[in-house]
Amino acid sequence: MASSMEASFFLLFLLAFCSCIHTIFSTTTDLISKNQFIVDGETIVSSGGTFELGFFSPSGSSNRYIGIWYKQILTHVQTVVWVANRENPLNNTSSVVLKVSRPGILSLLNDKNETIWSTNTSRSVQNPVAVLLDSGNLVVKEANDNNPEDFLWQSFHFPTDTHLPDMKLGKNFKTGHEVYLSSWKNDNDPAPGEFTRNIDPTGYPQALTKSSTNVTARIGPWNGLRWSGAPIPLLECCFYQFIFNEEEVYYSFSLINSFDLTRLVLTSNGYIQHLKWLDWTKRWHIYYYLPADYCDTHSLCGAYGSCGTDSSPVCGCLEKFVPKYPQQWEKGDWTNGCVRNTPLDCNREHVFIKYPGIKLPDTKHSQYDKTMTLEGCRQVCSANCSCTAYSSLDISNGDKGCLLWFEELVDIRKLSEGGQDIFIKMDSSEQESEAGSKTKKAKILAVIFSLLMAMILLIVILLWYKRKNKKLKLKEDFELPLFPLLTITRATNNFSVNNKIGEGGFGPVYKGVLEDGREIAVKRLSRTSMQGIDEYKNEVIYIAKLQHRNLVRLLGCCIQGEEKMLIYEYMPNNSLDSYIFDQTKNKLLDWPKIFHIINGIARGLLYLHQDSRLRIIHRDLKASNVLLDIEMNPKISDFGLARSVTGNEMGAKTRHVVGTYGYMSPEYAVDGKFSVKSDVFSFGVLVLEIVSGKKNRGFVHQDHNLNLLGHAWKLYKEDRSLELAAEQLTDSCNTSQVLRSIHVGLLCVQQHPDDRPSMFSVVHMLANEGLLPKAKEPGFFTERNVYDEAKSGSQTRSSKNEFTITLLDPR
Repeated sequence: MASSMEASFFLLFLLAFCSCIHTIFSTTTDLISKNQFIVDGETIVSSGGTFELGFFSPSGSSNRYIGIWYKQILTHVQTVVWVANRENPLNNTSSVVLKVSRPGILSLLNDKNETIWSTNTSRSVQNPVAVLLDSGNLVVKEANDNNPEDFLWQSFHFPTDTHLPDMKLGKNFKTGHEVYLSSWKNDNDPAPGEFTRNIDPTGYPQALTKSSTNVTARIGPWNGLRWSGAPIPLLECCFYQFIFNEEEVYYSFSLINSFDLTRLVLTSNGYIQHLKWLDWTKRWHIYYYLPADYCDTHSLCGAYGSCGTDSSPVCGCLEKFVPKYPQQWEKGDWTNGCVRNTPLDCNREHVFIKYPGIKLPDTKHSQYDKTMTLEGCRQVCSANCSCTAYSSLDISNGDKGCLLWFEELVDIRKLSEGGQDIFIKMDSSEQESEAGSKTKKAKILAVIFSLLMAMILLIVILLWYKRKNKKLKLKEDFELPLFPLLTITRATNNFSVNNKIGEGGFGPVYKGVLEDGREIAVKRLSRTSMQGIDEYKNEVIYIAKLQHRNLVRLLGCCIQGEEKMLIYEYMPNNSLDSYIFDQTKNKLLDWPKIFHIINGIARGLLYLHQDSRLRIIHRDLKASNVLLDIEMNPKISDFGLARSVTGNEMGAKTRHVVGTYGYMSPEYAVDGKFSVKSDVFSFGVLVLEIVSGKKNRGFVHQDHNLNLLGHAWKLYKEDRSLELAAEQLTDSCNTSQVLRSIHVGLLCVQQHPDDRPSMFSVVHMLANEGLLPKAKEPGFFTERNVYDEAKSGSQTRSSKNEFTITLLDPR
């Protein structure tokens, strides 16, 4: 009897144990095989724990659907990114299963074995499985085949309303398959709604939001960097890619920081929202949305009409165009648009007039040539009577390619920054009238200038008699708040030595707290400063016009008597050199933080070189000019030596070489030639310093007399680059990222400027795992006598020579 009871107890225990094991397996696996299925209440989770698949009900609905949502986000509403049976909701899920069967079909079946939803395949495999990847992509494949090209089916090819990182939105011309977004019907119903978002390949491809067949919003054609009407901050979170060839056209984005949770959603009311999850707020933050304002309404102002939110009314005709129907236009009916002042006649001579800073028009009726120059583009358009305008196809590295418009130009808007130039065909008389107008304006400006100079001279004389001292005259376009001296004195406790946080070539820097509680950093121009009035003006002019998360923000300035100060946002973690070159503080930086800092500096420099209103060459990028905020985000600072170049210029030449020894490129230090590639060289030096924790100047090695660049090059040639990494990074380093960073750094410090990559390429190479070009010998790769330096045996002591050199003209 006792033996029978023991056997029964053991059997119950075994059943309970097996049930427990099933429960654990069913909630931790990332796949469904032929021998498995899931029912309502069970889920599969991606290997990294980011996404989960199972049955769900939208908020306010009792219908059940198979869907994918973010596993890590715990809110009162699931963030669903994909729905399978969106057109066939379930009221009762008893006996409903999701299973995989041969030849490779994933099916949702009811109790009568009827198919509610299923995938398709053109091939058959022996052992099919459905796997939820950590990208959010649900794939059906052969169990042991991980080649994406061999997937039988994937949800990324059939999205609902959400565009996830690494998902391709576009069309395959060989198969005819199109990947596009389709909005939910409403927040409670995932059935296909009114709006779609697709890459339209008619003419030159562009991203369109449509309601049925009507275009509601358009972000402009791709220009090599971004959609021509997109806000510039798009580049901050992600790397964007647009591929267009004979086989396919698609648009995708990948995360610069793999830990970010970012998605693009087409809402039920037709808005495109780019969202990012913020852990500290536990909410999705809208990074940008389209339409962002009234001017994003497609073709709001009609043909040749231009929309501007700063204008009243918002619609106006392009210069040298007039309303087609003036009375309707005055009443706010802009649908018929504008016409040329002088009608265009193919039998008469014509010219092209440049219209800068706009979102390029709808490209439905357009043609393109990827190899043609802008001048060749003009000639082709000039020879074709039907051609109405032309523009550059790719602005990622100067003007490349040709984009031609035929028929009327629609959906144009003015952009405050990031816009492009378009050249519109006009009657030759318009150029003549423009020349006459310019002459008249020039005469008026000459008179105004003469009067202005007389007034300035009078003011200078009055000030000389009144104060007998020169005063700094600020330009009106600084557009910066002026802080009273008393306010700054109070904030810094009368410039107390206890508030002093640093000192550079400009002068001392103090921490301060304004009356409203804001923390600030105050750079006070020293009377003995190596930097003078010109550098002070230079920094104000440039940094006031720059806005980027990886550039330090200038809050204002203070000028009173002999006092000249710049007021910045306060950076609690000071400068980068205080961490990477400090034997104690460098232990606070693990590899993920280091890699984040490298990427941040690269994005800030990319903004200066390509995406700011001015093309800025910093000329003094170094570790001490990179500040760290409370979250260790890097911010480039000190623009006192910066210079801007205009148009397609990439650099210039100067007789006055400025910068910091150890960071200057060979062509700049020797010949005075500076360019964006000079900054790239400095960035490469900085990357190698960050990874190694050693300074380029004063670097000492027991086996040779090379500087840091030479040492890194020697290790690279011997396939020992990993030895360059600082010792404290050993436990946290991602070997692939470390080697890639060193390789990119060496590419940046190559001897010849043309061999160095652009910052656009640098950001791309750091963010992707593709094959990198072979690095050539770096500049300033020479052996030198380091006996005195080696004798000191101190990295810290050798840093005393690391200063900014500035040559000023006497005044």
